[in-house]
Amino acid sequence: MAREEGRDMVKPPLRRKSIGFKVSEEEYAQLEEAAQTSGRTLGEWCREVVLASASDAERRDPALAEILGVRLLLVNVLGPVAAGEKVTAEKFNQLLDQISEMKHQLAAKLQQQASEKPQREKPSGEGKR
Repeated sequence: MAREEGRDMVKPPLRRKSIGFKVSEEEYAQLEEAAQTSGRTLGEWCREVVLASASDAERRDPALAEILGVRLLLVNVLGPVAAGEKVTAEKFNQLLDQISEMKHQLAAKLQQQASEKPQREKPSGEGKR
């Protein structure tokens, strides 16, 4: 007996939960076009986009990246200034370029580390003065 092609493939887990939301006619047309362009059904496309967005939201916080960027800039500019050195416009622009490239990676790394550490509870009264 010949084996049918694809028979040994692993089946995806059964999806038993449903999520629904309402959209306008224009929004529906926009979503439908995006799904067709990607070669997926509307349901498959929506599932992929929502799940990717949910996992990205956990990893990426643009506010954290910007805060880290400002901190890196302050440390790298004020340190030399405090030591009596002059920070040239060229050096400042180099710092901006370097920080722009690395702030998102650093933010993702910090968020990863934070998600791996168990959160400790503050005893009542801690932090109050």
